[in-house]
Amino acid sequence: MKLGIIRCMQTEDFCPGTTDFTVVREKRGAFEGIDEDIHLVGFISCGGCPGKKTVLRARELVKRGADTIAFASCIQKGTPMGYPCPFAQKMREIVQAEVGNAVQIIDYTH
Repeated sequence: MKLGIIRCMQTEDFCPGTTDFTVVREKRGAFEGIDEDIHLVGFISCGGCPGKKTVLRARELVKRGADTIAFASCIQKGTPMGYPCPFAQKMREIVQAEVGNAVQIIDYTH
């Protein structure tokens, strides 16, 4: 798996993504049960609300080799501050439409 992770820009100031990297490395959370090696292609923010830059950033991750795009848990679940992104579903829809069905979308990381 060649993985690109998109995170919430609002959480960048207090979350360095450590747990995301750990669950990928240890194949826990959304990556549990994945037998193949996971190569992290990129880790980038959504670009800020309302997430319109997400589609451009997902396109670039795919261009750089990603066959899977994961939205970090800060987007879908609101981890660690308990405030899920109100634009999460729309971001997922536009990213899926852009990258097509050949690229797997994962809704959270941990």
